[in-house]
Amino acid sequence: MTNTPLVTLVDYGGGNLRSVVRALTHVGARVRVSADPAVVSQSDRVVLPGQGAFDSCMAALQERGLTDAILTHLSLERPFLGICLGLQILFERSAEGNTHKGLGVFRGEVLRFQSSPTRKVPHMGWNTATPQTTMRCLPNTDTKSWFYFVHSYYVPESVCAVNESAQSAVTEYGERFVSAIEDGHIFACQFHPEKSQAPGLALLERFIQ
Repeated sequence: MTNTPLVTLVDYGGGNLRSVVRALTHVGARVRVSADPAVVSQSDRVVLPGQGAFDSCMAALQERGLTDAILTHLSLERPFLGICLGLQILFERSAEGNTHKGLGVFRGEVLRFQSSPTRKVPHMGWNTATPQTTMRCLPNTDTKSWFYFVHSYYVPESVCAVNESAQSAVTEYGERFVSAIEDGHIFACQFHPEKSQAPGLALLERFIQ
């Protein structure tokens, strides 16, 4: 069907592409996987999945010319979804990154969880994400949805104060951190919607619509 939404999945040599493709297809999207900067920059919708380390991800994106392509896509105000590390690289820098800066779409630094007897690192498993205001890609603030997380680094809740135009959802893991952020056409989540069963599929469906 020609009116079926077409989503470009950014291939930078890492990331959980196969399961993201399956999940997007399940909710009615046509999906193309591309490492071509020209394709990414002009796509109607872009999804950036992320696995691995901040530095290696940014290095791979830069080597392929994909950082400029992503920024061009964002400047055209077309829908963008970042998943896990795909959320973190939207910020200025990370405690995991000693060499490369992030894209700087949002202000702030990504930090590392400190392990303790009551908090294991990485944060792995199911947890809730609670929107602080109305968000288009998440249920309303009266609803707590459970999503699947796997990460050792996080965006502190304090960044919400310096990104005034953005809406956010937070999660508790020894402290509150940003588990999703939304600003106009940009949406990103620390959890994995493709691994989060019905709530994750509902999020992806909202994104492609």
